[in-house]
Amino acid sequence: MLTYSDQTLCIEALSRAVMESEHPPCPRNEGFKPASVMALMAFEAAPNLIFIQKADNKGYPWRNQMALPGGHWDPGDTSRKETALRELKEEMGISRGHVSTIGSLGHFQTINNRDIEAFVGLWDQEQEISFDRAEIQRVFHIPLAHLFSVHMEKGFCKRLPGIEELTYPFEDVVIWGVTAKIIHHFIEIVRKTVNPLYFDEQAGNLS
Repeated sequence: MLTYSDQTLCIEALSRAVMESEHPPCPRNEGFKPASVMALMAFEAAPNLIFIQKADNKGYPWRNQMALPGGHWDPGDTSRKETALRELKEEMGISRGHVSTIGSLGHFQTINNRDIEAFVGLWDQEQEISFDRAEIQRVFHIPLAHLFSVHMEKGFCKRLPGIEELTYPFEDVVIWGVTAKIIHHFIEIVRKTVNPLYFDEQAGNLS
């Protein structure tokens, strides 16, 4: 388990990785519809990322898919960050006062013309998750060490695989598509900055 000191050092390193790294820019093509997601981190026994599995509703375009909390930009949103925080509250019941946003991971496009800006946030866990079961069937706390291990074992380091290869399995689910692209980018910038000791012994060979 991370000590308070280790957790503080880990957060500082994560923040440095996000703030000092280059990220995918906003597309020049104005035909994309804007959306935002939050790569929400929670520090429990070790750092975890929070994922949702979309509802198993017939005809639902994102049926059963693994995703980061988020959604489409609303005309009332003052920024993409505002979209991510609003959607986090609507989908997960987590208020912005319980989230510290580190920064943006840049822009990622989907095959259905969505431009998603991803943000990294730290959740204080002082508020319980309460998700909308009409849209979400399960919430996953996936250890960052597990994602790191998959990333290295599959040889994703320093290269971006095609959509069919770029997957991060966990238990009985698989992260793929644009969510996998976001995780790939996140891991690539973090692995250059954060000492693997802060994650787990599984990640001890990632330096």
